[in-house]
Amino acid sequence: MTRTRRLSPPDGYHFHRTLRPLLAVRQDPCGTLSDGDFWLAARTPDGPGSLHLARAGAELTATGHGPGAAWLTDRAEAIAGLRDDLTDFPALAASHPLVARLARTFSGVRLPATGQLFHRLIRAILEQKVTGIEAHRAYRAMMRHFGEPAPGPAGLLLPPDPEAVAATPYWAFHPFGVEQRRTQALLRAALVADRLDRCADSAEATRRLTAIPGIGPWTAAEVVRTSYGDADAVSVGDFHIPNTVAWGLAGEARGTDERMLELLEPFRGHRGRVCELLALGGISAPKFGPRMPIRSFARF
Repeated sequence: MTRTRRLSPPDGYHFHRTLRPLLAVRQDPCGTLSDGDFWLAARTPDGPGSLHLARAGAELTATGHGPGAAWLTDRAEAIAGLRDDLTDFPALAASHPLVARLARTFSGVRLPATGQLFHRLIRAILEQKVTGIEAHRAYRAMMRHFGEPAPGPAGLLLPPDPEAVAATPYWAFHPFGVEQRRTQALLRAALVADRLDRCADSAEATRRLTAIPGIGPWTAAEVVRTSYGDADAVSVGDFHIPNTVAWGLAGEARGTDERMLELLEPFRGHRGRVCELLALGGISAPKFGPRMPIRSFARF
């Protein structure tokens, strides 16, 4: 089954930067992204499917494949970030010269909203307290272990079935490079994945996520920012973001979570968007001390 829709993005829309957060860096078994071409495999309420977004000039073509084709194409505008509402953001951004400049420079970057919570939650849990290289290596291994072929011609794998994850003993995750603490969080989340997917909005999803042992505000924010397109979701507890915000907004080389939230308060409603803009602009605080080592839990 296939279904196609035509979408009209706004002037200046940035296809690649908008969709890049939906995929793991370097290589994602569940999706691909190149200039003007995006694929994403998903388990929808209607069944498995894959979505293809192709850009040609000023138009986007959204094509769904498989039993989930209708669900994915109906949601294609949100996945492409075209439902992201920036109406009140320029006025807020004008209060700080750097934010105002970044808002103009990256005005075509929108926040996607996939409606796919559990898939993004897997990646966020794997990213807890480890380097990005470790996390993405574990993510790719897990996707290949649990993955089933996705509908469509792109050769993608479907994200793991939560029931299959929940039924897997924790020691089976060790070869992926995932220790017991993160594995237990994954297993707890998989047990309630169906309820998480039925959350009405970002606030409810955040409450339910943070009620699960092993999932805190950082993980919840990482999830709802792309699952619900929550522009206000701030990753409290991040190793780098408080320093980035403190440096970018106040010229302070180091910042705490409390200082970060204080500096972001004038942008309430778009606090997470400001953090994303700082990252897009390459803003980073001066670095002191050694970097976090890259480890392999699979060898422990």
